Amino acid sequence: RGGAGTRGTLPRGGGRTRRGPAGTARAPAACAPDPGSRGRGVIYSAAPGGSTPRARAPSRAPALPTAFYDRDAAVVARELLGAVLVCETEAGLASGRIVETEAYLGPDDPACHAVSGRTARTEHLFGPPGRAYVYLIYGMHWCFNAVTREEGHGSAALVRALEPLEGVELMRARRRGPRHDRDLTNGPAKLCEALAITREHDGLSLVRSTLTIRRGAEVPGRDVVVTPRIGITRAADWPLRYFVAGSDCVSRTPPHFPRESLPG
Repeated sequence: RGGAGTRGTLPRGGGRTRRGPAGTARAPAACAPDPGSRGRGVIYSAAPGGSTPRARAPSRAPALPTAFYDRDAAVVARELLGAVLVCETEAGLASGRIVETEAYLGPDDPACHAVSGRTARTEHLFGPPGRAYVYLIYGMHWCFNAVTREEGHGSAALVRALEPLEGVELMRARRRGPRHDRDLTNGPAKLCEALAITREHDGLSLVRSTLTIRRGAEVPGRDVVVTPRIGITRAADWPLRYFVAGSDCVSRTPPHFPRESLPG
């Protein structure tokens, strides 16, 4: 996994964009933020009959289209930074700006579940793109992934951390333990608990369902840090973890990990 210019040995084509110029790390035009977007996950639009912008709730922004996900997992993982994950339940709506992700490339990635083939657990990892892949770890914690590439390939982007935006009181009630809001969603299991993401969401469309990823403020390459993935033993040196520099809500990076920034 990963893109050109990062450390580690990757499989051939592991960081290649399947559509668009090779080596680019920018969203297609349909996925770009509004021209007036600014701030962390807040979308601005012109007010009727005037030029003064008005804030729009992050959960009301357009969902990222299926085509966004039909690309290499490393490209999708990087470009998910700044987008908004939204989960609607009977208790209410909760959302957060994505600030940390990891890419899992498919059957040629030793750390990816696709290595073991299709099972009852991994069925939705194999697509189609733009679906949720939710699985249980340690018998008690859920992890959320966005499925990438063509149906049958078996790759995904793991969402590792969010900056809470909407439904923060609901997140606090669900998590109970954290003293600080930055600790509500600074880990893959934490964010699933805070947003109430469970196995029931496995296989749902991320474009039109109660679990969606919405367009947010684009994160420039100079603000993206790349490191190896966390908590794995296979392909542990592949640089396929991406996070927003300076965010308080990113999970802890092991001190021995190499770090690189993207150009731009």
